[in-house]
Amino acid sequence: MPYGYYQLVRFVNMLGFGYLAYTAAQRKDGNFVFVFLSLAILFQPFFKIALGRTVWNIVDVAVALFLILSLFRKNIGKEEKKS
Repeated sequence: MPYGYYQLVRFVNMLGFGYLAYTAAQRKDGNFVFVFLSLAILFQPFFKIALGRTVWNIVDVAVALFLILSLFRKNIGKEEKKS
């Protein structure tokens, strides 16, 4: 893929994690605010953080798993409130 594509993906990730941090702050969930702000900084496209290809692959997989698990955690919390 062209370099611009990766820059766009990093920018969209930064915006998405910023939004998730904002919504976590609205829920007063300080741990998630910290995590999402850290991820927004990590993925921001302006000042690259050089981790190497292997480390970035591990980070990408870990972040994807974290997002999937946090989605399930959020849905489980909604189901418990309904009961």
